[in-house]
Amino acid sequence: MSATDSPEISSWVTYRRLLGWSARYKSLLALAGVGMFIEAGAAAAFTWLMQPMIDDTLVATTAEARWTLPVVIVLLFVVRGAATFATDYGMARAGRGVVRDLRVAVLSKMLRLPSARFDREPVASMVSRLNYDTEQVAQASSDALKILLTDTLTVIGLVGVMLWYSPAVTAAIAVVVPLIAVIAAYVSRRYRRLNRHIQEGVAELASGAEEIVSGQQDIKVYGRQESEVARYRVLANRNLALNLKVETTRAGASSVIQLLAAVALAVLLLVAGIEASKGQLTPGDFVAIMTAMMALIPSLKRLANVQALVQRGVSASVRLFGLLDEAEEADLGTHAPARARGLIEFRDVGLRYDGAETQALQGVGFSASPGTVTAIVGRSGSGKTTLARLLPRFYEPGSGRITLDGKDLSEWSLRALRRQIALVGQKVMLFDDTVAANIAYGAGEVVDDTAIRAAADAANASEFIDRLPEGMKTRIGENGNRLSGGQRQRIAIARAVLKDAPVLVLDEATAALDNESERLVQAALDRLIPHRTTLVIAHRLSTIERADQVLVMDHGRIVEAGTHVQLLAQGGLYAQLHRAQFRDAVAG
Repeated sequence: MSATDSPEISSWVTYRRLLGWSARYKSLLALAGVGMFIEAGAAAAFTWLMQPMIDDTLVATTAEARWTLPVVIVLLFVVRGAATFATDYGMARAGRGVVRDLRVAVLSKMLRLPSARFDREPVASMVSRLNYDTEQVAQASSDALKILLTDTLTVIGLVGVMLWYSPAVTAAIAVVVPLIAVIAAYVSRRYRRLNRHIQEGVAELASGAEEIVSGQQDIKVYGRQESEVARYRVLANRNLALNLKVETTRAGASSVIQLLAAVALAVLLLVAGIEASKGQLTPGDFVAIMTAMMALIPSLKRLANVQALVQRGVSASVRLFGLLDEAEEADLGTHAPARARGLIEFRDVGLRYDGAETQALQGVGFSASPGTVTAIVGRSGSGKTTLARLLPRFYEPGSGRITLDGKDLSEWSLRALRRQIALVGQKVMLFDDTVAANIAYGAGEVVDDTAIRAAADAANASEFIDRLPEGMKTRIGENGNRLSGGQRQRIAIARAVLKDAPVLVLDEATAALDNESERLVQAALDRLIPHRTTLVIAHRLSTIERADQVLVMDHGRIVEAGTHVQLLAQGGLYAQLHRAQFRDAVAG
């Protein structure tokens, strides 16, 4: 049977892999391990001392024992306290370190995954792996491991004390151990199944909440608050039901184990009475066995309940390792010149998205020379943005070839290829940092203030930057939410200016702007475009009338090509689009 066929084997394989992440913290784990042995040994030693405490202090009233035993007990608990601290600190530090390492590794992996991977799962669900799943791993790699080892060692030590004083009594109560093992195995399987569903539910909750909060304005304007809350309540209720099943299982297992412990205690009293009547068991022996038995109960309860933590961590680890094992972007190319000339050629290129019935692109072919502007226009869904996504290899063509300076894009290293491209889109990605840091983001190295200022000037951004409270040092909020749309676009253009890439892609860069903002952004673009190979994707045809060539797309194909004047004269699709936009502009 393979690891994937058996939940038990799979759990162990996954947990062993998780523990492998703690190898770099072996010194901390060694410290914690020593502490666990001492802590368990101290617990056993205390119960062992119950016999001399009773027989030598209370029954025989030995003077030496009266003074020696209190000192020994105090020293024993001082040692145990130090061992407990070492255990707790070592396990916590190693566990949090593993979580930190996993979070960094998962985020790094996400940035190396193909763009198509992000089409299959909501971003909120993927972020849930960084937050919720890694927290479950923390509990499995530190809290649960500490309980497993410490309480197992404690149980062994306490059973050893019981055997020391009376093998017969110990053997009599050992009949409950197999029953406890059966309960633990059942609980383990149930926890694993439930926690897998819980983690999937948490991801759905996060995704649903993000969607609702992000669309709060549309929800309000269409009066859909109650229906959205109801939809979220269904997800929350499902999550609640699953968590209650986990707690019910935990509480039931704990209650049954306590009952079994009570049965064992009753058997202990019965057999101990028989042994005492034969003179084979002293009062001190009985108290030591009784104390060890009572001390066993909390350890057995924790060992039964720890399955919840372990299986929760295993389920989270399966999700995390599943992502870490996914195929990354193909990057086998070795061609990496410092700067390309910028000659772009598409040759009979086709692309079908995963799960799509029709092709997004088919038979696309054109060339764009350095120093020219190629405009790509068409109705929504015609394939314009898809074409632009192929250039930095966010997606790979299903057929045909794309070359840059005569080299197939697959022959370029990804880092070198993307170094040649600057992208300014309608949706600008800015970071919660200073204006200067956002402009310098694409430069890839330390940039002096003069260069940043020059880029801001070229992007027509200096005039609003200088009015900000701290100028270039002003923080702009999450995704630049303290700036207007036109200001965010000019920051993005300044970033592209500073990057100084030979290929420039403008994807609807002015589509969502008012007339004044569009005028400022267009003026900045006019300074950025010269001496580069520029691809302009636009709905507003007025922005591309001076292009060297215009490609008109429809249903994933290039149906017309020429200059603005030539295409108007042809009276085809481009002319229809132009007339429709002109009518809209007049009507507006």
